Amino acid sequence: MKKLMIASDIHGSARWCGRLLECFEREGADRLLILGDILYHGPRNDLPEEYAPKKVMAMLNAVRDRLLCVRGNCDGEVDQMVLEFPIMADYALISLDNADIYATHGHHYNEKTPPPFPRGSILLYGHTHVPVCNRHDGFVAMNPGSVSIPKEGSAHGFMVWENGVFSWKKLEDGSTYRQETL
Repeated sequence: MKKLMIASDIHGSARWCGRLLECFEREGADRLLILGDILYHGPRNDLPEEYAPKKVMAMLNAVRDRLLCVRGNCDGEVDQMVLEFPIMADYALISLDNADIYATHGHHYNEKTPPPFPRGSILLYGHTHVPVCNRHDGFVAMNPGSVSIPKEGSAHGFMVWENGVFSWKKLEDGSTYRQETL
């Protein structure tokens, strides 16, 4: 894989899912990794802009062959019944440039409660709706923030991995606001 786009927490917003897919095409990424919470907004969140899970379902089903997803705390079997790509895995293990990537939603495993993995691993997680990159003893934790309901003053965003560099970008204009080389 030459280029990977990483996003989390769409929460049924047709507006922001549409922007995400526009950025996905513009970026020319090989795959889009979604770190959970795809269709439902959950009881702790307000409705996101243009909440329309059926539209989100149709948009994502149209690119199903380019998606890799893990299950978020707001994703359930009923969501899997309407999505034409797998979403029920609790985590995915990905190798990029000799780095082991552990991708999960973050409600069970996150930087405060990391999974058992080899030193030097990268933990990708969502759930908090806040973009982060924190180096810990033995691993790096990264969060792309939220596609539809950003928190703590962050932007609607996503990440891109290419040539060993992780870039955090804004959905509004695709601009990069942070980069990390690992």
